[in-house]
Amino acid sequence: MGRKTDVLFVTAFAIAAASPARAADRQSIDLAPGRLGEAVVALGRQTGASIGMSDQSLAGIATPAIRGRMSTAGALSQLLRGSGAKARQIDASTWRIVRARKAAPPPSPTPAAAVQLAPVAQEPPADIIVTASKRDIPLPRYAGMVETVTGGLFETADAAQGTAALLSRVASLSSTHAGAGRNKLFIRAIADSGVAGPTQATTGQYLGDMRLNYAAPDPDLRLYDVGGVEVLEGPQGTLYGAGSLGGIIRIIPNAPNLAQFGGQISTGVSATQHGDPGGDLSAILNLPIVAEKVALRVVGYGVQEGGYIDDVLRDKDDVNRTRTYGGRATLRIAPADDWTIDLSTAYQHIEGDDAQYASREVGRLERASSVAQPYHSDYILANARIEHQWDDLRLVSSTGYVRNVLAESYDATQPGGAPALFRQRNKVELFSTENRLVRDLDNGLGWLLGVSYLESTSTIQRSLTGYGPLSAPAIEILPGVPVYGRGRPATATGVRNRIKEATLFGEASFEPLQGLVATVGGRLTNSRLSGEAIDPVAMLSAVADLARVEAQADRSETIFLPSFSLLSDAVKGVTLYARFEQGFRPGGLAVDDQRARSFRNDRISTMELGFRKGVPGRDTVALSGNVAYTDWRDIQADVTDRIGLPTTANIGDGRIYTVEGRIVVRPIPPLTLDGSIIYNDSRLTQPAQFVRALSYEGRSLTLPNVANLGGRVAADYRAPLGDDMRLHLSASARYVGKSRLGVGPILGREQGDYVDTALSAAVTRGPVELSLSLTNLFDSDGNRFSLGTPFDLSTDYYTPLRPRTVRIGLDFAF
Repeated sequence: MGRKTDVLFVTAFAIAAASPARAADRQSIDLAPGRLGEAVVALGRQTGASIGMSDQSLAGIATPAIRGRMSTAGALSQLLRGSGAKARQIDASTWRIVRARKAAPPPSPTPAAAVQLAPVAQEPPADIIVTASKRDIPLPRYAGMVETVTGGLFETADAAQGTAALLSRVASLSSTHAGAGRNKLFIRAIADSGVAGPTQATTGQYLGDMRLNYAAPDPDLRLYDVGGVEVLEGPQGTLYGAGSLGGIIRIIPNAPNLAQFGGQISTGVSATQHGDPGGDLSAILNLPIVAEKVALRVVGYGVQEGGYIDDVLRDKDDVNRTRTYGGRATLRIAPADDWTIDLSTAYQHIEGDDAQYASREVGRLERASSVAQPYHSDYILANARIEHQWDDLRLVSSTGYVRNVLAESYDATQPGGAPALFRQRNKVELFSTENRLVRDLDNGLGWLLGVSYLESTSTIQRSLTGYGPLSAPAIEILPGVPVYGRGRPATATGVRNRIKEATLFGEASFEPLQGLVATVGGRLTNSRLSGEAIDPVAMLSAVADLARVEAQADRSETIFLPSFSLLSDAVKGVTLYARFEQGFRPGGLAVDDQRARSFRNDRISTMELGFRKGVPGRDTVALSGNVAYTDWRDIQADVTDRIGLPTTANIGDGRIYTVEGRIVVRPIPPLTLDGSIIYNDSRLTQPAQFVRALSYEGRSLTLPNVANLGGRVAADYRAPLGDDMRLHLSASARYVGKSRLGVGPILGREQGDYVDTALSAAVTRGPVELSLSLTNLFDSDGNRFSLGTPFDLSTDYYTPLRPRTVRIGLDFAF
């Protein structure tokens, strides 16, 4: 094949999720005796795994012949037995071979006849690697709380749900529920508000190494062809910078396979009680263009979710139907064993026919609106990622562009008035580049040094349209914004915020004592901020006052964010850690009652203590727990002004206590039981003056939108039904406790306090899989979100769970 046996980084990328037989399942393997460099190339082709080496001297290790049905983990275990090397699993289909801490001398070649082994009864699972740490740290040596959702948990029905599939699996993750593509995500209790404004997100979201959002809601990309998702809890300021106050979510897409053609077609139909039917269709194609050099991987999908909210005033049923379509494409180029270039793009369009909320005053799953409130989201991403590896060093460069346009509408009809519709369009353009040099040493030690640059522009435009008689006189719903007769829109003041960030960051882990790992890091960021009002009308202050406000919004500042952690694994199988980290969000400009106002940076500091015993999925019992204290200064929050328009302000200082724990038990190999719980105690300790004026005297104010208590229990069973059939059963229940919509009595309505449930079953035979899933088993209408239209805060609005829904799916791999 012309390959060198002393390869530096061997790539043989898989179809992975494009086939029901995933890399973790047993497959027919036939490897001849030889050298490790050649063996991993052949193993990658036969299993669809990507296998790399961080030390070129390992490629010359002699390896035995291996034949039989086994998993990638089992084959690697046999290849590396006695070699002084070990395999680390990076994600669902990616492995890295590293030298063990105490390396044994390489074994001499063994006669093939003596090593034609049958697979062992139980193969040792591989380690879990936290790739979101940017240093490929093994889970037992990661100082922090992390949830890893592997690709095997993303069946087609879950992929079609997008972020909702993550919410059902990660107890510390919560969301608003305004609709797909409109929601704000929160980790732990780091939540500002449920109203969508110009504030930067508190949770960072990434597709691989590419940032997905900045001053915009969750784009809610569907999780087709995804190898796994990592959720890092707590501030991640050192590695991820601004907008990672609560943590980050990193989606790991499956990589192109350089050697094998294949794909998958999936379809499903669903029926929702009290609502319309739905359906989904997806296709994945992996196409090698130049063998072992160039490959293209493409995924496309379309999802329709049937509506279930009736509007009695307009006499329409099931008004809240949502349609989503999109896709991703990645071209992988491997010009040499130590170079990998990925050129990727993604596009997704979400179209919502109407709002998702109902009114208990009207009836279950019903409301009375004067006008339809449609919305749509257009999201496009382009990214170039280059990785070069030599010896134990890696250079990673990621550069990309994001354009996200979210257009929303709200019923602005006033009591006794003609119908009116308020529209808001938020366009976010983001350019970012990050370049880092990483040295991965054994067992989580090593360092990284990086530089990054980011430019983001957020433009919010607003208008108001009246639908009264053509001869109706002008009225003012917004001060200074006259609304005339039918269909004549009037422009309201919008806002544009720009930010440019240049950053230097680094982190290093070392072991001063055996079993004690210290990690220190820091991030130095210079931010240039500017903001301006657009289409200013009827400003309540003079032009000079506006110029003064805008001058305050044009500024430059430098911020340093330190981090420090200590971790001990001196007790075998037990990890203890202490961690301190900070995060921040830059300020900007907002519009309040047609007045331009600036808001300041906010900054967060978290101190946490935790432990971990065992690795989920590998050990019979795995336990983890964490206690955290968070101090949050000058909290930015998207609130509503006195008219009901979304705006942004600093609401004061707060503190949060968080206690969480998780247990994963495998009483028998096919069965996994998973339970987790989280408790949050949040308080606004120093409210801003305007918040105190709106609040009841002496009343303690909690931070919004995160439940005080949450938990999840789940069971997962996977077993063969014969030589060519497999069975997968799963069940889960998640409790979401009580929370409040916002701060103060106007937005202080309660929400939450419900249980969401799900069951699923799948049978796979060869390339075909048939699945059945059922969600919301008890047909609960628990309140996920208490916001309806911001122009009417007196009605008892609620956003119900999707009623009981059943889905039948069929997948075919080729």
